[in-house]
Amino acid sequence: MSLVRLKIKGISYSQTQNGAYALILNEVDGDRKLPIVIGAFEAQSIAIALEKEIRPPRPLTHDLFKNFADRFDIVVKQVIIHKLVDGVFYSSIICERDNAEEIIDARTSDAIALALRFQAPIFTYKNILDKAGIYLKINPEDEDESESDSILVDDMIAEELETGSVQENYKAKSLEELHNMLDEAVANEDYEKAANIRDEISKR
Repeated sequence: MSLVRLKIKGISYSQTQNGAYALILNEVDGDRKLPIVIGAFEAQSIAIALEKEIRPPRPLTHDLFKNFADRFDIVVKQVIIHKLVDGVFYSSIICERDNAEEIIDARTSDAIALALRFQAPIFTYKNILDKAGIYLKINPEDEDESESDSILVDDMIAEELETGSVQENYKAKSLEELHNMLDEAVANEDYEKAANIRDEISKR
């Protein structure tokens, strides 16, 4: 079976499951998207790995795993989403140490969070993408930025995600106030707030 390389297109709040998020993967050489429902903690961990300028004051679980692996010369070479059963995706982490390769079973959300930290490629099999891949309309402006690791919220998936009202509160703040608020949000590990503040700073 042939492998298809994927990249992260975005994360949005899941309308179908409370407290869950939809991780959107996009095939590198195609237009199909692979949505995967993940938990809030894993969504936060993936978002932090994507947003290079946001650094938590303490290492998250996936950061700890990365530090542990670095210490013992373990490298994650790639992640493969290898099975889909009853809507649940199963993944494997391909690791290497002393030229010996090991395959470790993992939840897809954890595997992707680690792949980002190791800058390892993410793959799935063509038959899985044929079965679960979908086509989503992306705004032209978003499509132009598809090569960047920005967190995008697709309108078709997250129509009810109301971030505008949150960001509206920051417009009256000065840049200095926003930077202070950003530092405070990161210190308090409120990464959703930090991301909103960061977006407002970027607009300035």
